[in-house]
Amino acid sequence: MNSATTGTPAPGGEPTADAPTPTAPAGTSTALSAHRIWARVRGAALVVAVVLIGGLVLATVRSTNAHGALDPRSTDPHGSRAVAELLKERGVTLTLATTLDEATAATTSGTTLLVAAPDLLTDTQLSTLRTAAQASAGRTVLLGAGTPSLDALAPGVTSAPDTAVANLSPACTLPAATRAGSVDLGGERYEVAPGITADSCYPSDGLPTLVRLPGPGTSDTVLLGSPAILHNARLDQQGNASLALQLLGSRPHLVWYLPSLYDSSADAPEDDTTGNFLALIPSGWLWGTLQLALAALLAAVWRGRRLGPLVTERLPVALRASEATEGRARLYRKANARDRAASVLRTASRTRLAPLLGVPSRDAHSPDLLLPALSARLPGTTADPRDLLFGPAPADDSALVRLADQLDALEREVRTS
Repeated sequence: MNSATTGTPAPGGEPTADAPTPTAPAGTSTALSAHRIWARVRGAALVVAVVLIGGLVLATVRSTNAHGALDPRSTDPHGSRAVAELLKERGVTLTLATTLDEATAATTSGTTLLVAAPDLLTDTQLSTLRTAAQASAGRTVLLGAGTPSLDALAPGVTSAPDTAVANLSPACTLPAATRAGSVDLGGERYEVAPGITADSCYPSDGLPTLVRLPGPGTSDTVLLGSPAILHNARLDQQGNASLALQLLGSRPHLVWYLPSLYDSSADAPEDDTTGNFLALIPSGWLWGTLQLALAALLAAVWRGRRLGPLVTERLPVALRASEATEGRARLYRKANARDRAASVLRTASRTRLAPLLGVPSRDAHSPDLLLPALSARLPGTTADPRDLLFGPAPADDSALVRLADQLDALEREVRTS
């Protein structure tokens, strides 16, 4: 709130009645108490606390879900502990691999290699994985493989737009599919190039969501558009368990490969990500930073001071006119603001001269109207009215004092003429 002291004149104005200046009581402190400080900051502190707690809870929930997805050790709804236990009961040994080196080292003859998220692998990793799969002469099962990984791991097959997971019928002669019957599939759909031998099952909108590509000898590659049949929450529905056990239990050894962001084999230089610092930052950190920035912006808008219209407030202290004038003069001198001081003096003089010369108050600061009236009133004055009332700023303090004296003399001359 801006305020003005009643009775305090501008420099050059008429003095007002003097009034004693009261002094503050001895021992009065203007420092803020701890209670008042807390009252001012508690709102912002509460907002920051809520944002931090919400971010921690969200990060914990997201990290828990991401860790348990398709993990054969996880009992979460999207984990795969149930199918892993069923495979072990049927004599299938299971090896969990989180790096490419572990997966390729464990892939031998008589092995089923399950790749949980092939699209996360780099081109170098995909090439290494394909070489290892071909050398093992076993089965490779790809879950949700899309365009980034199909060219390397399943040449001749392309991915169509994905669909929602739904209950689908086999509509093919693949023994594992006909024995399992209807299952929960969907996700990626596939198109097999003409001339390529393949078993295409569980069509969705005319395109299969399960494709088996025979390879040399006993090897083959199985594409599953969605990993839904391996989730704990869906394993006991439809024929999901039957299809999962047949596809993953056809060999005595199963390598369950969960690609990891911490795999050193992913550090090979890529054409698209070389030198890209943001690509190395997990997406959760980027989203967290965006949320904090948004929260800070909202807090700034909430706490921002909104300025209202100017009002006049009667202050409890009345100052002598001479003290106010001297105080403002000292401020001008300290700031070396001779131009501002001269402007205030000239403005006040023009305002007082205009009514004396018959010039309307609104035209008091127009040289084209004020100066002719002044020349008509004082035709024989020796001072230059234009330079005196509208001239440049004084060069030094003595020139400023001289200007004030000349303005006072000009006013007296007009008043007595």
